[in-house]
Amino acid sequence: MQIADYAVIGVYLLVVVFIGLRARRTVHTSADFFLSGRSLPASITGLAFMAANLGSFELMGFAANGAKYGMFTNQLYWIGSVPAMVFASLVMVPFFYRTGVRSVPEFLGIRFDEKCRALNAISFAFLTIFTSGLSLYGLAIVFHSLFGWSINLCIWASAVTVLSYVMAGGLRASIYTEVLQFFLMVAGILPLSIMVLHSLGGLSGILSRVPENLRHTWTPVIHPQNTPFGAGFFAIFVGLIVASFAYWSTDFLVIQRALAAKDLDAAQKTPLIATFPKMFFPVLTVVPGLAALLVIPRQIEGNYNMVLPLMFLHYYPTGLLGIGITALLSSFMSGMAGNVTAFNTVWTYDIYQNYIAKNRSDHHYLNVGRIVTAVGIIISIATAYSARAFPNIFDYWALLSAIFVGAPFGTFALGVFTHRVGGTAAFSGMLCGILVTITHYFLYNSGVLHYGSALAMDFYGAAYGFFANVGVALLISVFERNLAIYRLKKSHMGEDCSDSPRAWYRTPQAIAVFSLVVMIILNVVYW
Repeated sequence: MQIADYAVIGVYLLVVVFIGLRARRTVHTSADFFLSGRSLPASITGLAFMAANLGSFELMGFAANGAKYGMFTNQLYWIGSVPAMVFASLVMVPFFYRTGVRSVPEFLGIRFDEKCRALNAISFAFLTIFTSGLSLYGLAIVFHSLFGWSINLCIWASAVTVLSYVMAGGLRASIYTEVLQFFLMVAGILPLSIMVLHSLGGLSGILSRVPENLRHTWTPVIHPQNTPFGAGFFAIFVGLIVASFAYWSTDFLVIQRALAAKDLDAAQKTPLIATFPKMFFPVLTVVPGLAALLVIPRQIEGNYNMVLPLMFLHYYPTGLLGIGITALLSSFMSGMAGNVTAFNTVWTYDIYQNYIAKNRSDHHYLNVGRIVTAVGIIISIATAYSARAFPNIFDYWALLSAIFVGAPFGTFALGVFTHRVGGTAAFSGMLCGILVTITHYFLYNSGVLHYGSALAMDFYGAAYGFFANVGVALLISVFERNLAIYRLKKSHMGEDCSDSPRAWYRTPQAIAVFSLVVMIILNVVYW
C-alpha cells in the first residue's frame, strides 16, 4: 500500500467520527440514543438494515463461500433471505412497531412473561458482544496477514473509532455511518467484479472453467452427492428457511433499524428496500470467489477466508486498493457498531431498567446507555483476543446464531400465531430449543452425527432447535393450569401514524410481491 491508499483509510475514519459528533446534537433522550427517536425515513433505515447485515462475516465470508460452494452460495442471498425479509416486513415488524417495544426481548415480556424476556435478552446480549469481538479479531487477522500491521493496533484503533461515534450519536450515528459504509463497500468491490468478468470472459467464461459441481444454484440441492454443500431439500427448505426467518425477523441487530423508522409504513418498507441490494450482492461476493479459483488458486488453497483481500492485491492499483481495503475495514466496523448498538439497548432496557434500577429518570438511562457502550467495546476487545483459540471464526459465528437466534425463533412464532401458550411453556420451549441445538453441535463435533459440511450442520441444528422449542412449548401448554388466553391490549397496539394513503404500487404488500417475483426470476435464470 502507498500513501494514497493510507490517505483513503484516514479520510474514512475521520468522516465516521464526524458523523457521530454531528449526530450527538440530536440526542436529548434515551429514545433518541437507542432508537433514533423513531424519526428516520425508509430509504435510510432500509440501507442501514442491509448494511448492518454486511459485517465481516457477510462480506468476506460469502466471498469465501463463493469459492468453496460456488453458485450454490446464491441460495443464501435468494431463498435464504428474501422470503424471510418479506415475512419480517408483513408480519413481525407490525407486531413489534405497533406494540411500541424498544427491543425484541421486550416483546416477549409483553406477550409471555419476564422470564422469557430475561432469557432472550441475556442470550442475545452474549451473542452480540461475542460477534462484535469476532469482527474485531477478523479485521486484525486480515490486515496483519496482508500488510503486517500489528494485531493490537488494528483491534484498538477500530474499537476506539467505533466507540467514538456510537457513544456520541447512538443509533442515529450508527445508522448514518452504515449507509455510508454500504455505498463504500459497493464502490470498493464493484470494480473488482467488473475486472474479473472482463478478464475471464464474463460469468459464462468463469463457469465454464470451474468444476461442474460449482456451476449451478439448484443442482447441489437436487443432487447433493459429491457437492461441497452435501445436503439436500430438507437442509434448504427447513433448516435454511428456519435460520433465515429467525435472523431477519427476530435478530434485534437488524430489527432495531426498522424500529427507528418514522412510522409503520416506513418500518415495513425497511426490510423490503433491503431485499433488492441483497439479491444482487452475489455480483460482489460470489463472482470474485469463483474467479479466485482460476486467478489465485494456490494462494487461497485451504484458506478461502482471504479470497477478497487477496483478489484486491492481485487486481487493484494504488488508490483503488485503498478504497477496496477501506471497504473491508468498513464492513468490519459496520458489523461491530451494529452489534454494540443492539447490545447497549438490550442491556439498558431489558436488563438494567427492568431488574436493576427501575423508575429512574430518562437522563439516567441515557447516561447508562453511553457507559454500557464503552463497556461493550471493552468486552468486545477481550473477546477478540480470546478468539485466537478458534480455528474458524465464521463457523463459530454461524453456530452461535443457530443457537441463540434460530432456536428461540419458535417462541416468537408461537407468540404471534397462537393465543394459548403461556409464559412457563414458552420459557421451557425456548430453553429446550437452545439446549437441543447445543447438544446437536456436540454430537456432530464428536462424530456421532455426520453432514456434508459445517454449513449444513448449522441449518439442521437451527431446525432441530426450532421444532424442539415449539414441541415442548405446545406440550407443556396442554397441562399448564390457570392459563389466561392472551390478547394484545389496545394500549399496546398503537395506531399507524403513516402519512396520507399511498398508491397501491407503493404499499409494502406490492413491493413484497415485486421482490419475490425478482427472486424467482433470478432462480430460474441461474438454475
